[in-house]
Amino acid sequence: MNNFKLHLVLIGLLCVSTVFSQEALSNFSDGPYVFIENNQLIEKSIVYGKVSSKVLKSAAHDTIFTPQADTYKNIKNVVALSDIHGQYDLAVKLLKNNKIIDHELNWSFGKGHLVIVGDVFDRGDKVNDMLWLIYNLEAQAKKAGGRVHFLLGNHEYMVLHKDLRYIHEKYRITSKLLDLSYDDLYGKNTVLGRWLRSKPTIIKINNDVFVHGGISKDFLSKNEFKISQLNNIMRQSLSRSKAEMKSTDFYKIYYGSKSLIWYRGYFRDNLNESEIYDLLKQVNSDHIVVGHCSNKEVVQLYNNKIYGVDSSIKRGKYGEVLFITDHRYYRGTLDGKKIEFKKTTPSTILD
Repeated sequence: MNNFKLHLVLIGLLCVSTVFSQEALSNFSDGPYVFIENNQLIEKSIVYGKVSSKVLKSAAHDTIFTPQADTYKNIKNVVALSDIHGQYDLAVKLLKNNKIIDHELNWSFGKGHLVIVGDVFDRGDKVNDMLWLIYNLEAQAKKAGGRVHFLLGNHEYMVLHKDLRYIHEKYRITSKLLDLSYDDLYGKNTVLGRWLRSKPTIIKINNDVFVHGGISKDFLSKNEFKISQLNNIMRQSLSRSKAEMKSTDFYKIYYGSKSLIWYRGYFRDNLNESEIYDLLKQVNSDHIVVGHCSNKEVVQLYNNKIYGVDSSIKRGKYGEVLFITDHRYYRGTLDGKKIEFKKTTPSTILD
């Protein structure tokens, strides 16, 4: 390490000590973060304020991740939640009580599909823990004949594009101790970074579409609705700079307020049922399941056509899941109760 870099590290550690007392720093732990260096897997962790590093066996983790399918049919059981935002303990309790995972944190949902509808990153202090749990459950679910789908939300895209405004202070400490920017902990040469870059933004299971923000009329006016094509566009955008994307209309279309990851119109724009019907007709779906807009529980809108699964888990106090079983829709409460959504008067806006 040259003198200039050493000087920067010392300044960084001095800044850490101003935020954390020496006693608190000695109790600080985080990780693991697994880097891919010269065809080796290097695991770095912080244990009681000290950085540890070890070489893993090459078979410990995949380093090449192929995107999963983004359309599925004839799935009997689906469960969805969103906007975990680093609240690992609450998410684990919710998944356990609803029998998605067991007490050993292993998959127990059989051939069912779990959909994380975006925003694991930011705000909370156990983002990395949650990412590794999803990563492990994904492999276990597939082995059992089920699936875990982690959709990227606006906060995943923010972090991967170096927008770090909302990270928890803990991760600023981690970054300084590891001498890396927070986004580099999930860079292209990390296991979780490559895994994240393989993830979709939108999927369809049976006749339901899942996406973090929503699908707007404005977005559809500028795009042919082909799910695989949209996912490819969004994945490729992770390698592009904001400046490049903003040099054309691309950024406004795919990262603006009417985009798949930022749209809030179902909750804020007072749309009428005919507009929702036309939108569903365009995307050839019966329902759209979204996160992004916080509610006290899982909610339905527009005569059970839109389901919102951001149940404010980010606050660390309560959360719910949405169960879809044989075309019936239920709230799964924190204590594991299922409450079916009441069927409302059938829409009369049919042609």
